[in-house]
Amino acid sequence: MITPSIFKANDIRGVVVGDDPEWDAAGARAVGAAFVEVFGLAGRGFVLGRDMRTTGPELAAAFSEGAMGQGADVIDIGLASTDQLWFASGTFDVPGVQLTASHNPAAYNGVKFCQAKAAPIEPESLVAIAELAQGAPPAPAVVAGSRREVDVLADYAAHLHHLVPLDGMRRLKVVYDAGNGMAGHTAPAVLGPLDIDLIGLFTELDGSFPNHPPNPLEPQNLLDAQAAVREHGADLALVFDGDADRCFIVDERGEVVSPSLITALIARQELERDPGGTIVINTITSRAVDKVVADAGGTMVVSKVGHTSVKAKMAQFDAVFGGEHSAHYYFRDFWGADTGMLAGLHMLAMVGRSDGTMSDLVAGLPSFAASGEINSAVEDVPAVLDAVAAAFAGRGEADREDGLTIVGNGWWVNVRPSNTEPLLRLNVEARDADTMAALRDEALSIIRGGADA
Repeated sequence: MITPSIFKANDIRGVVVGDDPEWDAAGARAVGAAFVEVFGLAGRGFVLGRDMRTTGPELAAAFSEGAMGQGADVIDIGLASTDQLWFASGTFDVPGVQLTASHNPAAYNGVKFCQAKAAPIEPESLVAIAELAQGAPPAPAVVAGSRREVDVLADYAAHLHHLVPLDGMRRLKVVYDAGNGMAGHTAPAVLGPLDIDLIGLFTELDGSFPNHPPNPLEPQNLLDAQAAVREHGADLALVFDGDADRCFIVDERGEVVSPSLITALIARQELERDPGGTIVINTITSRAVDKVVADAGGTMVVSKVGHTSVKAKMAQFDAVFGGEHSAHYYFRDFWGADTGMLAGLHMLAMVGRSDGTMSDLVAGLPSFAASGEINSAVEDVPAVLDAVAAAFAGRGEADREDGLTIVGNGWWVNVRPSNTEPLLRLNVEARDADTMAALRDEALSIIRGGADA
């Protein structure tokens, strides 16, 4: 069973349990067969991983059956974070498939795809997979594929350690919140060997997410880490999403650091290693990054929101680093793919080699007031976008490249449909808090006034 709505802009997400599921094991089998056809993998191999969601083993087995039935060989790495899957794809130089619904609620599961060396899947390929998976089952291959299990966790950890200068650090006290997600699997391998005092929260793998939802973009899901930092006098905290490809940072005061500012810090560091290099951000990353990159002599490229779009820009411009507002961080020396764990290691190294604190590192960066991401359920998205555009007409420059973005003098407003959920997302930034609040409230009143349109 497959409901067409599970095919999103960048991947697959849909409900798999309960009274009204959107896809199931039969659907996963069909997607596996379609993936092999679209990628031309008969007689060739790909790597498969899955997160800790309760439906993962069943869906992974079904996907493998569909793929092997069409003649593909499965390299099964088992439980893995998404960036661990990117690592395996890069190391083995084969396409990759990760069974995960990332930060979505427990009832969901999904699929993320990549080409060999963790390159992003083309949008046309995802459309083709959707069409084939919903069509008649294909005839089986003359020669079925095989499956073998490979453990890449230790090699993944060693690779990350190789990419970050971890010597010369003072001893830090570090909290990490796995949120019952895949960081509970990868963090002990990556952070455990370091000379730090490590305090883990919710490290047990549990796809029901009994402590808090696995989405650190929502402020309430950061409260446990903030409290732990203050309780233990920690230097910082790392907070991961469900599939552990995103990492939020909490400073020594228990305050959340904007992912845009983390992007600025890492961008500046990477430009020191690669003078004049290119940095990729998305449409709603803070303009603070623009100023830091310009001051460092780098070149800025703006992408649409979403990991496939950012990775495509990383490859197109041979960018040294990229960052999104949602705490996705992309590194050229990680095949241009996103890895929250590598970003976390860089922040530990920066703080550990400095004489100051995490908040000291941030204090020297440009300051803007930001609304954060505000979500609204809206039935008629085009009508609401048109209403917002009309209300702001003549007050700034507007474009529709990624939802609706209006850029004024010292401020911007972006309203865009989610790539993964049936929501309209509002982000606003301005030089001062009063201007930001006024713009935010104006846009939000239009959006929510049209929620029943």
